[in-house]
Amino acid sequence: MTVDHPPPQQQLPRAQVLAEKAFSALEHFLHIEAVSGIVLLAAAGIALLWANSPAAESYHALWHTPLSFGVGSYLVSQSLHFWINDALMTIFFLVVGMEIRREIHEGALANVRLAALPMAAALGGVMVPALLYLAMNAEMPQRQGWAVPTATDIAFAVGVLALLGKSIPGSVRVFLLALAIIDDIVAVLIIAVAFSGGLSYEGLLIAGAGILMVLGLQWIGVGTAYAYVIPGAILWLGMLKTGAHPTLAGVVLGMMTPVLPGRTRERPLDIAMHALDDLRARATAPTPEPERLVAPLKQLRQAQRELLPPVTRVQMALHPWVAYLVMPLFALANAGVSIDGVDLTTGGSQGVMLGVVMALVVGKPLGIVSVSWLAVRLGWCQLPPGVTWRGVWLVGLLAGIGFTMSIFIATLAFEEANLLGVAKLGVLLASATAAVIGLCWGFIYARRLKPAAEGRAGESAATASD
Repeated sequence: MTVDHPPPQQQLPRAQVLAEKAFSALEHFLHIEAVSGIVLLAAAGIALLWANSPAAESYHALWHTPLSFGVGSYLVSQSLHFWINDALMTIFFLVVGMEIRREIHEGALANVRLAALPMAAALGGVMVPALLYLAMNAEMPQRQGWAVPTATDIAFAVGVLALLGKSIPGSVRVFLLALAIIDDIVAVLIIAVAFSGGLSYEGLLIAGAGILMVLGLQWIGVGTAYAYVIPGAILWLGMLKTGAHPTLAGVVLGMMTPVLPGRTRERPLDIAMHALDDLRARATAPTPEPERLVAPLKQLRQAQRELLPPVTRVQMALHPWVAYLVMPLFALANAGVSIDGVDLTTGGSQGVMLGVVMALVVGKPLGIVSVSWLAVRLGWCQLPPGVTWRGVWLVGLLAGIGFTMSIFIATLAFEEANLLGVAKLGVLLASATAAVIGLCWGFIYARRLKPAAEGRAGESAATASD
């Protein structure tokens, strides 16, 4: 008895071929760093237009819409704005925490020597803007916004840098990324210390239980990310009940994510090869039985999961959701500053807006460049290979793009609606100004780098011909 097997290659329908090409192009498009920055900018633009249009009431009404979750008699009801700022943003901070964890393990923060210059630059980029803002806003409640211009938006800053193309050395991008990460660590600490209420011991116990559950799952070798959703939710709820901002749960989970693959009896690659051999043998049997393919397929999925460290695997899985859902939603919900409703003549509002703009556009680059120069001059650290002082200025200018993190801190710093509105408006104006100035300086910097790069290429070609 002969069994008919399908040919090894089959002609696919034209519609399927076109769909595969379209999805491949879309996947490539979504992994371009500049695209996520453009989407973020578009969401902010839509929010601004919407909030200042005849339909402005619908914009504000949407984010105040109550959204409830519950089991039985236990019901939690909060506004849509709360769920975006306090729940969805936890995923963003989870990715930031994992990025920090990776950099501490094997990246720009792996040791003090590597992290020295970005740490010094970040310190200047936090202190100088804060001091400049306080110099312009010494009275309460305006001075509560001192932390607003201390943060750098990683996504936007790296996205704008990506618009300059490959002419900018990769070491400049690493320097900007390391600085922005340290900057975000400081911002997270500021949120924890300055914008958290009195800590509740009951909340600490709940958060501690969530952490113990995470450690327990890691100890017994549970590698699937879905198993950590419930402990993560318990940690988030504990943070919420403590009075600390619940998004800090994301940072804690990110920093706890393992940077090495889980321990297995065999190497994941060997397990995958054995599973493939077993799968091939069972699939090509004279009388194939589909149910017999389940076991090797399960082994193959487990091996595939263990090939990558959890911190890399989870970050890669969450990146598209954060870049194209969480961050645009946050921008859409928070960037809608109604210009008609902002009064710059009362309550020190003008000082708040000018303070934020000056601190981000002027204070950020001055703080980063001056402290970096001082640290290099004193011999505490040195410029990374490929990074010149023009490159440091470029990093300083782009670090003035505060946007999401600065808006986030503004929502915590100001309770009064008008001050919050002018602070957001100041962040938007400052971020746009910093992006434009950074792009202009970047094009000049790239143009000056081009002759040097061509000269090095010519010397290399001449050496090769000799």
